[in-house]
Amino acid sequence: MIKISAPKNHPRYLSLFYRDLLTWGVKEGITSLTGLTAHGRGETFDYLIGEKTQRFAVKAIEAAAALFLLSKHPVISVNGNTAILAGKELIKLTNLLGGNLEVNIFHASKERERKIKAYLIKCGAQKVLLPHKARIPGIESNRRMISSEGQLKSDVVFVPLEDGDRTAALEKMGKKVITVDLNPLSRTAQTATITIVDNIVRALPLLIEKIKTYQKYQKNQLKKILHTYDNQAILSSSLKFIGERLTYLSSHKR
Repeated sequence: MIKISAPKNHPRYLSLFYRDLLTWGVKEGITSLTGLTAHGRGETFDYLIGEKTQRFAVKAIEAAAALFLLSKHPVISVNGNTAILAGKELIKLTNLLGGNLEVNIFHASKERERKIKAYLIKCGAQKVLLPHKARIPGIESNRRMISSEGQLKSDVVFVPLEDGDRTAALEKMGKKVITVDLNPLSRTAQTATITIVDNIVRALPLLIEKIKTYQKYQKNQLKKILHTYDNQAILSSSLKFIGERLTYLSSHKR
């Protein structure tokens, strides 16, 4: 049973709620201790963007929805943190796209891979791929191990949260990468095709709704959305926003 430490009227309830979920995930063998560190880093950047989905993230979500709908073999990659934070939404996204859900973790552990799969199935997933035989060339970590049914065949891969080596390697393989990363300076954010600088728990529901809306669009409309999208400009906008917000906060009483 998941024990939530903070009362619902606590001003930091949601933040503490997700921390408790991840801590529970560690006890269940789904998340890792290093994953808790990564989540804390993300929380820092969430503070910097005001813990809200900003316009630059909305533009990236629109482009991501268009790219997903134009893809032929989309794959939704999931690790321990994303399974715990947004497992049901990842499943909804996969089902909506008719794609594949695939487990991929940094630290080699067949047991944890199986536990992540079991958790996702408990959340409602019909099929979850595990790493099997196929490899991503150019990286040495356990991230290189992928499914021949999933990432190897994919044309678009959703890589939520920081995973710079794999993002760059997938791009070299000719695949498009969509990421959700609160840190606009990470290698993942800098090398992905589309970077959604936002908290995954806020971004995924918006992405799902945007895909539902764009399903009514013609291919040429979706291509136009992608054609006008500039990921580097989005990253620059996010950094500019953070800088301006910090300047404002430093000179105003709160």
